[in-house]
Amino acid sequence: MSRKGQSITLSVSERDKAHLEQLAEEFGMTWGDKPNISKLITAIARQQLRIAPNNDWLPERIELLNRVRNLLVDHREVTEAKEIAQILCDRGELSLPLRQEIEAFLNAPIPAWREQIETFIDRQQPFRLSYRDAADRLFHYTVLYARIIPIEKREYLLCRCQETEGNYDIKELCHNWSLLLERIQEAAVVSVNQKWQPDLEYITVELRLSGGLAFGYRSKPGDRSVGNLEGDPPTRQVIRQIYSSFWFMRDIRPYGKNCEIIAPQNLRDRYIQELRKQCQQYGIAFAEEGDRP
Repeated sequence: MSRKGQSITLSVSERDKAHLEQLAEEFGMTWGDKPNISKLITAIARQQLRIAPNNDWLPERIELLNRVRNLLVDHREVTEAKEIAQILCDRGELSLPLRQEIEAFLNAPIPAWREQIETFIDRQQPFRLSYRDAADRLFHYTVLYARIIPIEKREYLLCRCQETEGNYDIKELCHNWSLLLERIQEAAVVSVNQKWQPDLEYITVELRLSGGLAFGYRSKPGDRSVGNLEGDPPTRQVIRQIYSSFWFMRDIRPYGKNCEIIAPQNLRDRYIQELRKQCQQYGIAFAEEGDRP
């Protein structure tokens, strides 16, 4: 004979019941396709899920995180601001006014086109969009991989597209595009029957750091290895993966003479050409690499 489970009655508000159902769904405690609170409580009782304090943060920490959230909003880095807002909203220390403020921020409607893009990204569904560049020219892109990231205080759709026309990056990276999110506001976004790609295109770059930079360098996103100091005067080798020569050169330009691109050669040549054009603007000429004694 089957053994029947004993029943208990929970006295909770509708709000708390909804939170319990949300937790049950998050942890896969369902009956069919519906969240099951009984399964959630059983898992807690059997220590399959652990309960931890959620109200032991000092007020100073809550205040600091909320200040950071507001600063991110001021800099239009909404994605990161929402991540911090969600962390705060999950805490038990929030005062009622602050909780209402943060919940209103989280529940604020986002443009339909952006919501559609984020849905496609979550589902790994290729899509097509229209985009107007800074010169107000209209382009159409078939997006095969994408993510939304902040770059220099602005949000971009970093994506790998089928189209390469108008992309002046090196051949190995010409399918990668950085589309300013605010210029997709009027875009018609539709799904396409294509294969989702696992990531952007990347190349591996070898850098040689010298001077004070060799001593003080700290690893950056994309770095695959940072070598030890070698030679006299000391230098340091850095191996990095990059998805865009534009953003890469923009990143290393402040390093000046203390950073040299060793490989690949086509990226090194492009950087030399950029330096040559800059010098020509100031009426300065210099010899080709092969002309040096």
